[in-house]
Amino acid sequence: MNKQFLVFIFFLLLSSIFWLTLTLNESYEHEIQIPVHVTGIPRNVVLTSRETDTIRVTVRDKGWIIMSYLYTDKRPPIAIPFKNYDRGKGYGIVGSTELKKLVEQALEVSSKVVSVKPEQVEYSYNNGQQKRVPVRWTGHLIPDQLFFISQVLYSPDSVSVYAPKDKLDSIQVIYTEPLNQTNFRDTLCINCRLAHTADIKVVPDHIQLYVYTDVLTEETMSNIPIQCINLPEGKVLRTFPTKAKVHFVAGASQIRSLRPEDFLVIADYKEITEKSQEKCTLYLRHVPAGISRATLDASQVDYLIEEE
Repeated sequence: MNKQFLVFIFFLLLSSIFWLTLTLNESYEHEIQIPVHVTGIPRNVVLTSRETDTIRVTVRDKGWIIMSYLYTDKRPPIAIPFKNYDRGKGYGIVGSTELKKLVEQALEVSSKVVSVKPEQVEYSYNNGQQKRVPVRWTGHLIPDQLFFISQVLYSPDSVSVYAPKDKLDSIQVIYTEPLNQTNFRDTLCINCRLAHTADIKVVPDHIQLYVYTDVLTEETMSNIPIQCINLPEGKVLRTFPTKAKVHFVAGASQIRSLRPEDFLVIADYKEITEKSQEKCTLYLRHVPAGISRATLDASQVDYLIEEE
């Protein structure tokens, strides 16, 4: 039985090889990807588009040739000489006919190119014009219900942008690709790619984003001085009470460093005299960064105007 089994296996392998040979000898169409590389770039020129791109080519040939394209290195990158296709004014174009010829030169002689996508290859450049612009994140970063974003740091916090002059002048900031993180409590460290159009080069093209969180805490700050504005010489405005109190929400770590002088509460002498108010209205004009929902404990207080 062992001998019969070995004979069976032998003829099974032989028939499989025969079948595979016949199958691969048939003609097939298949899409393959071929890298495209711009070469011969002058020293004073900076490509604002990608130096290397990929085109999709539908090829018709024998099965074994198609297999070699898919699973071997028989797809050398197509070299596009910079000067040959430079149209001036910051861009170059390889037309569909020329691109097809370059593809055919890179493939086997027996291979027939059915289609090339995209039909043409474009590249853009400038003569080194660049500027530094800040980076900002975009998307949805929503911490857990009892937390808030206390600080966002970028590493680096600015990048170099290369682009045609008309576009370079209009670029004031570079944004990250949309971020989506929700219900987080701990510090986030995200490796972000930067979003930009194809004819703009950004160096570096990705950054590290650090998102710090803190616990939301309700707090009250007392003994805040009340300052009077538009007060003429020789006049003194006295309020009762003399100090204000502010209720607010902030991070637990920030609260420890706050002082009454960080808040600005004012009373307007001109408003009091013009409206002949019985009570003095207080206004909260300034609160430290990171403070939210800040309100005065009392928006109106008694007052007395004295002569010095």
